[in-house]
Amino acid sequence: MMNQSVIDLLNQQINKEFYSAYLYLDMANYYADQGLNGFENWFYVQMQEERDHALLFRQYLLNNGEKVKLDAIAAPDKEFKSFRDPLIIALEHEKYVTASINTIYEEAYKNKDFRTMQFLDWFIKEQGEEEKNADDNIKKFDLFAGDSKGLYMLDNELKARIYTAPSLVLD
Repeated sequence: MMNQSVIDLLNQQINKEFYSAYLYLDMANYYADQGLNGFENWFYVQMQEERDHALLFRQYLLNNGEKVKLDAIAAPDKEFKSFRDPLIIALEHEKYVTASINTIYEEAYKNKDFRTMQFLDWFIKEQGEEEKNADDNIKKFDLFAGDSKGLYMLDNELKARIYTAPSLVLD
């Protein structure tokens, strides 16, 4: 039987992951409104990943005989004043999610919940990739998007991103 504090944190993470999906969908919508379909695509794919992360946490709880508790998902409240703003907010948000997962890991470790720690290992690696991707987007934007031609080329690069379902196997 899992420790209740770990269960609570895992349930809270489901909500955080769904909020992440909402936030990235909002960013995709912003870029769609601006005619930047590549940026829209990149954030739409990101939304799909975050949705699936929420579902992985859900399945993990169910696989361990624990109750899933869904809370309300807050509407995104970020305001974008420039094409760069969502990129900065995305990196800040990924750092927030990383800290949240680290908190769950710390609680699992404290309770000698090695199964949950092993489950979280995949997310810890994933968050490293998420933060790097977000940081890379900022660097590319700063390097190349200073004029309309560079912005167009970066938008085309981001248009090529395709969704790949997570490879985490739950048992």
